[in-house]
Amino acid sequence: MSTISVSSSREHRVTVRTLAARKRRAERISMLTAYDFSFARIFDQAGIDLILVGDSLGNVVQGHDTTLPVTLDEVVYHTRLVARGCRHALVVGDMPFGSYQVSSEDAVRSAIRLVKEGGAQAVKLEGGLVVADAILRIARAEIPVMGHVGLTPQAVHRMGGFRVQGRTADERARVLADAAAVQQAGAFAIVLEGMPADLAAEITDRLEIPTIGIGAGPHCDGQVLVMHDMLGLNDWTPSFVKQYADLGAAAAKAARSFAEDVAAQKFPAEEHCYTAVREAPRRPGRQAERKAR
Repeated sequence: MSTISVSSSREHRVTVRTLAARKRRAERISMLTAYDFSFARIFDQAGIDLILVGDSLGNVVQGHDTTLPVTLDEVVYHTRLVARGCRHALVVGDMPFGSYQVSSEDAVRSAIRLVKEGGAQAVKLEGGLVVADAILRIARAEIPVMGHVGLTPQAVHRMGGFRVQGRTADERARVLADAAAVQQAGAFAIVLEGMPADLAAEITDRLEIPTIGIGAGPHCDGQVLVMHDMLGLNDWTPSFVKQYADLGAAAAKAARSFAEDVAAQKFPAEEHCYTAVREAPRRPGRQAERKAR
């Protein structure tokens, strides 16, 4: 049953228009990643505003070291699963590496697939000035676009690892310029990742569109976390993450209990077994009764 009530839900369905209104009212925005129907439904019913089908699935679902191997087909598939579980949250499909870098035409085609085949209501792509034209073209195709600047995981090789961005004067100027370019190109919101809190605060103050922070301090208009980090499903948790549950430990404990019960022949017990349907004995018919006489 949904936990969303009249008092806790400010609208039935989150849209890009309602998110813009949230920023004007200084109301914080929540976003989590999800990759399947079950968790999407749980987060949606909990009142999460946006659900991102992130290319982080390469790390937390597929077991890769980076997001780079993730394909558009895979994101479309997972977006389709998530979209089925959402009635309230805005579903954002992440555009994976290679789906928008070659040309703006490729970017539009990829975004259309995420909407038509995946059921996304918006798409997200990484970068600033260099992807401004792609953002513009996608927005002109009537598809809402979320930007992503600062630490951009698809640029891991250029950055020399997952390194905080914007610490030096030159880096700070570049991040500010990227954020401005994303807004100018027509994005409805922007993710700020891996940057000093004061830089994220300055960007949030400068931009008219909502900012969603991850490892960017408390002054953004909203916050996003990868569900596996938030729920304790990874072996390692980044320093900027608050872990709200330890489902990994709970799942391990449950699995051990199951294995022990099977070994001790405690499962399945009688209450877990089906029984045969026993037919009532048939009463002899009239012909059988006459033969008996």
